[in-house]
Amino acid sequence: MSTFGVIVGNRGFFPDVLARDGREEILRVLGEQGHKTYCLTPEESKFGSVETFADARRCADLFRSHGDEIDGVIVSLPNFGDERAIADTLRLARLNVPVLVQATPDAPAKMTIAHRRDSFCGKMSACNNLKQYGIPYSLTTLHTVSPSSAEFKKDLAWFSGVCRVVKGMRNLRVGAIGARPAAFNTVRYSEKILEANSITVETLDLSEVIGRIGRMKDTDERAVQKLKNIERYVTTSGIPQPALIKMAKLGAVIDDWMSSSQVQISAVQCWTSLEENLGVVPCTVMSMMSDSLTSSACEVDVCGVLGMHALQLASQSPSALLDWNNNYGSDPNKAVCFHCSNLPKHFFKEVQMDFQAIIAGTVGKENTFGTCVGRVKSGAMSFARFSTDDLSGKIRGYAGEGRFTDDPLETFGGAGVVEIPNMQKLLHYICENGFEHHVAANFSMVAPVIHEATTRYLGWDMYAHA
Repeated sequence: MSTFGVIVGNRGFFPDVLARDGREEILRVLGEQGHKTYCLTPEESKFGSVETFADARRCADLFRSHGDEIDGVIVSLPNFGDERAIADTLRLARLNVPVLVQATPDAPAKMTIAHRRDSFCGKMSACNNLKQYGIPYSLTTLHTVSPSSAEFKKDLAWFSGVCRVVKGMRNLRVGAIGARPAAFNTVRYSEKILEANSITVETLDLSEVIGRIGRMKDTDERAVQKLKNIERYVTTSGIPQPALIKMAKLGAVIDDWMSSSQVQISAVQCWTSLEENLGVVPCTVMSMMSDSLTSSACEVDVCGVLGMHALQLASQSPSALLDWNNNYGSDPNKAVCFHCSNLPKHFFKEVQMDFQAIIAGTVGKENTFGTCVGRVKSGAMSFARFSTDDLSGKIRGYAGEGRFTDDPLETFGGAGVVEIPNMQKLLHYICENGFEHHVAANFSMVAPVIHEATTRYLGWDMYAHA
C-alpha cells in the first residue's frame, strides 16, 4: 500500500467542526484501506488542518522529514479550505509527487451557516492556485465525493496506482543485455532521452555473459538452486539435461549481474547469438523474472520493458511483451498476440517448456530449448507502448484496454486472441505514428492509471485509446 501526506483544508469563517470531523474521516478511510499517512495533529494546528502560512510551513516540514516515504499527497477539503495555504504547503515541501484533490459534498438538509461546507466551490479555488504555482494535480471522478463512499475508494485505488507508476519510473535502472538484433531496427531507442527522464540504461555484452557461464561449474550452488527453481516453475519433460543446466547458469549469471548493477528490469538479446554460442534460448529465465515482477523483454526492447514495468507497477501483477501479430479472421476488433515465448506463467492456461520453432531451422533444434509455450488464458487486458522520439526529444506512447478471449487458436509459441474496441483506429494510430510492433500487456484494467501518471506527472506524450 501507499504512504500519503494529507493536507486537511480549513477556512476560518466556515464551521471548524467540519475540519475536525473531516480530518478524522479521511485518516480513518486511508487507514482502513491499508495506507500509511502523515498529517498535522490537533496539537500542531487547529484540528490538524492547514489554514495559515504558519500551518503550511509546519505541514511542509513534516512532509519533507518523511520525503523518502511519501508516495503522494491527498488534499482533503471538508469545507471551502484556504487555497493559498494548500498551495504553499506543496511548494514548500518540494516533494514532486502526485497530488489528489478531494472535496466533501454538502447535504441538502444541512445548508445553514452552521453546517454548509462550500467545498464544491473551494475545490475550484484550490486547483486555481495549484495551477498558478505550477503544481500538477489529479482529480476525483466526481467533483465532490465523500471519503467514506465506494466512489472515493475507487479513486483512491486509482491514485495509489498512479503514485506507484510515477515513483517506479523515476530513477529507474534498466539492464540491456546484449546488442539489438541486427534485423530489428524497430526497437532502436535513445538512451539520452531516457536519461533526461531519470531512466538509466546499464549494458552488459553477451560475451561477458557467456564467459561467466563458461567459468561456472555445474555444481555451483547458484546454478544448482536456479535449476531447482526452473524445474519447479515449468514442466521440463523431454528437455535435455545439458540444456537445463545451461539455462540455470544463464539465469544465475543474469541474477548476479542485475543485483550487483542494481538494475530493476531487463531487456535481452534473445536470438541468435545465445543459441549459436551457448546452445539455449533465454525465454524461461526471462519468463521467471517477469513472473516475479522483475520484467524482462526480448530483442533488447528497452522501451518495451518500460511498458511492462509501468503496467506491473499499476496492477501489481506480471506483464508480458507481445507482438501485434495476426488478424483474427474477419473480425476488425480482434487480433492474435504472440511471442515465441518468454511470457510469464501468470499468462497461461497451461504452460510447458519446449524449443523455439521459428529459429530451430536456422540454428538447430538442439540449440533452441527453453521456450515457455501454451495458450494465453482469457481475461481483462491492459496494454501500453512507450517509444523515444529523437525528433521531439520526448517519450511518447499509447495505452488502452481490451480483453484476451477464449476464441479457438491452433498455433505454436505463446499466443492468445485479443479483442479491443475500435481496434482499427488503434492500428491506424500505431502505423501512422511509426510505433513498434511490440506491445506490453497485463491482466488488469489500469490504462487510465498509466495515462494519468505518464502525462500529468512524467510529462510524456500519450494517446489514450478508448
